[in-house]
Amino acid sequence: MKHQIETHIDIAAPPETVWNILTDLDAYSDWNPFVVSATGRVAVGERLTNRMQSPGGRAMTFKPTVTAADPEQKFEWLGHLVLPGVMDGRHTFQLHATEVGTRLTHGESFNGILVRIIRKSLDNETVEGFKAMNEALKTRAEAHGGNQS
Repeated sequence: MKHQIETHIDIAAPPETVWNILTDLDAYSDWNPFVVSATGRVAVGERLTNRMQSPGGRAMTFKPTVTAADPEQKFEWLGHLVLPGVMDGRHTFQLHATEVGTRLTHGESFNGILVRIIRKSLDNETVEGFKAMNEALKTRAEAHGGNQS
C-alpha cells in the first residue's frame, strides 16, 4: 500500500537561510519538535540517524539514507522500518523561492505492508509533527535574518 502526506508553509526568509537551518542537523535538538535529534552528513548516499517524535507519540530512531541534497532546493531521505517493504518512507523538503521568501513543501511518501494499519496515525500525529516542525523552522529562519529585501 502507498500513502502520501504533504504540508506547506510560507517563510519570510530566503531559501539560503531556510536551507542552512534545515541542513544543520546538529542544531535540530535546539529547535525541532518533530525530528528531535539528527546526526550525519547531508550528502547523497550518506546515512543519517534521526530521532523522531510526533506530538503525543513515542520517540523512534531511524537511520535513513540521503537521496537528494540540492542546495536551497531539495533535501530528501529514504528510511525503512525494520526491513525494506515493511514500511518505507521517502521524506522530502522542497524549497521554492517566492517574492517574500521561501515556500516549503514538507512531505513523505510511504510504502509497505504496515501503511494500511497505521494510515490514521500518519494522517493525524505525523501530519501534526510535520506542521510543528514547519512552524518551528519558520520561526527560526525569520529570526535568523528573515527576508533580506
